[in-house]
Amino acid sequence: MSIFEYNGSALVAMVGKNCFAIASDRRLGVQLQTIATDFQRISKIHDRVFLGLSGLATDAQTLYQRLVFRHKLYQLREERDMKPETFANLVSAILYEKRFGPYFCQPVIAGLGDEDKPFICTMDSIGAKELAKDFVVAGTASESLYGACESMFKEDMEPEELFETVSQALLSSVDRDCLSGWGGHVYVVTPTEVKERILKGRMD
Repeated sequence: MSIFEYNGSALVAMVGKNCFAIASDRRLGVQLQTIATDFQRISKIHDRVFLGLSGLATDAQTLYQRLVFRHKLYQLREERDMKPETFANLVSAILYEKRFGPYFCQPVIAGLGDEDKPFICTMDSIGAKELAKDFVVAGTASESLYGACESMFKEDMEPEELFETVSQALLSSVDRDCLSGWGGHVYVVTPTEVKERILKGRMD
């Protein structure tokens, strides 16, 4: 088993019309044994940028703490929040810095940039970015997430339709992966509000 699959995870970010959604499963396991069913994989950096970290849970928590620290320094120096593109570059640089002994994480970054344009991207454990205009996925359920998102995605979805689409894609995908699941956690972010919802899924 790969070290990336040790704790299990499923992450997806999807864009809509001037909004985005980012969703994850809630299972924390040690290989096939479930340890917790309320694990938080998605973190708010600020009101318009969210970060999801799949992979090894201990590395995800360490990396998150470093990123929060660097973002706070940026806020003190620049007196403004980071744009999503800038934050993605920061994550990439921190990961590449440790390329010879990497953090075993696959981050998903989603945010609203200038003129409320949604930005999503993912990267590998050494910071090679993959930008997308529709959706990005990460984690042990990524293969089934690709298929579900590919078939369900539509352009310019309103926030409610986007929530429905990303939730259905997540729930149907984690049912096909034994290392992730146990419900879902969805954020839908618009220029004016952030909606957080917990999904109930199969408890097995």
